[in-house]
Amino acid sequence: MGAEWELEAEAGGSLLLCAALLAAGCALGLRLGRGRGAADRGALIWLCYDALVHFTLRSPFQREGPFVYLSLVGNVANSDGLIASLWKEYGKADARWVYFDPTIVSVEILTVTLDGSLALFLIYAIVKEKHYRHFLQITLCVCELYGCWMTFLPEWLTRSPNLNTSNWLYCWVYLFFFNGVWVLIPGLLLWQSWVELKKMHQKETSSVKKFQ
Repeated sequence: MGAEWELEAEAGGSLLLCAALLAAGCALGLRLGRGRGAADRGALIWLCYDALVHFTLRSPFQREGPFVYLSLVGNVANSDGLIASLWKEYGKADARWVYFDPTIVSVEILTVTLDGSLALFLIYAIVKEKHYRHFLQITLCVCELYGCWMTFLPEWLTRSPNLNTSNWLYCWVYLFFFNGVWVLIPGLLLWQSWVELKKMHQKETSSVKKFQ
């Protein structure tokens, strides 16, 4: 196997940490989604994982090393710890996450405070079958998509000077897969909300016609 396909220890550790968060999200989502349909169980798994990522890897409210805190008091490059090492590894693909970038930090502050909170409220709304579930779901998905847009469009407009696509891991796993997930799943959840709101409208319209 060529050297470009070898997986370094730091990369393996970062991927294992992401897998652990995914496993925790799956466990929580399946537990909360008992007795619900497959679509809602899938949504809950994603939302639990989403909230865990926002509050453990990015949160400014912990002093052990999440991204926003590290960026506000210095930068990831000069920090130590498990979470700092994860962001240093990701920084090999996108250098803006290692050295203070105002656009990235601004987006992440919004992502943590708004998206993380919305994910928790949406979990509650799904479990308790609240009427505002799809309002929250649409709002969260739009915020997630906006975060991806603002993370990459400014970089692409300047011909991506901070992105490293020379390595398969950095290009296809770190940049394409991990960011693509935050586009694909919010897009699917937006479609789910569209379909459910359409059903509600058709049901209400047919009920009104019956009484006319």
